[in-house]
Amino acid sequence: MTTAETLIEKFKKIKTLPHIVARLVQLVNDEDSTLRDFEEVIRLDPALVARLLTLVNSSYFGLRRKVDSISRAVALLGMKNLHNIAVTDALKGMLRSNSGTTEFSPQRLWVHSAASSICCKMIAERIFSINGDDAYLCGILHDIGLIVEMETEEEKFLKLIDQLVIDGPSILELEQELFHTDHCQIGSILAKEWCIPDPIADAIRDHHQDNGAIIPHSPTGILQMSEYIITQLGYYALKEDVPVTLLPSLAAHIQSNMEEYKVLAEDLPEELEKTKEMYGG
Repeated sequence: MTTAETLIEKFKKIKTLPHIVARLVQLVNDEDSTLRDFEEVIRLDPALVARLLTLVNSSYFGLRRKVDSISRAVALLGMKNLHNIAVTDALKGMLRSNSGTTEFSPQRLWVHSAASSICCKMIAERIFSINGDDAYLCGILHDIGLIVEMETEEEKFLKLIDQLVIDGPSILELEQELFHTDHCQIGSILAKEWCIPDPIADAIRDHHQDNGAIIPHSPTGILQMSEYIITQLGYYALKEDVPVTLLPSLAAHIQSNMEEYKVLAEDLPEELEKTKEMYGG
């Protein structure tokens, strides 16, 4: 068993993916599944029913009429959106930890992940005119490996935070030294265990890749550009002022579409506030 797999096994004893979310993942990956199948699964969890009805009636969706039935909520949200909401809710629950320092808190990591998911979805839909649901999932899950490290090896994780400085070793170098693995490897393995599609798991694995040319509209390209944009806006994952660099192929793409990306960056804070309201901060 690799170090990453050992940490994941330890993590699963502390924080498990809710059964309902795991079942929704199976349904998303089943071409024969229907909205009725989703509805039947959701009905088994009264807490999730209450959450979804609250979410679908929130200002985030801006519906004119109140939705008070599960079937209507499912129909409005759609399968992938419903799945992504459940995954986001589960991730928020996993980050209810007391771990933290004066320079780091789980809340910061949560906001960073939420910002990344929103930015990924916006890039996919606004810039490339493709469905943004998978891009959203890349963003919300890309740092799940950090949560695994934080929950299983808190002392080492806080040491990592202390050693993360401008012009110092990269986060991957520090992780390999402290954990003998890194959050990208951990996140990719965990995503596959959760039956997340391979392109998303691969983007999680490669979101710090800094060699070669990455295609801008690929899941990895969208995720890396999202990371760059949100850190420029101040939504750091672990520590402020540790810069995120951008590969030349991705920088050239943003430069050639600068006006569209400026508008996207201007709109992102408002969209993030809606998400924070929807999930309680």
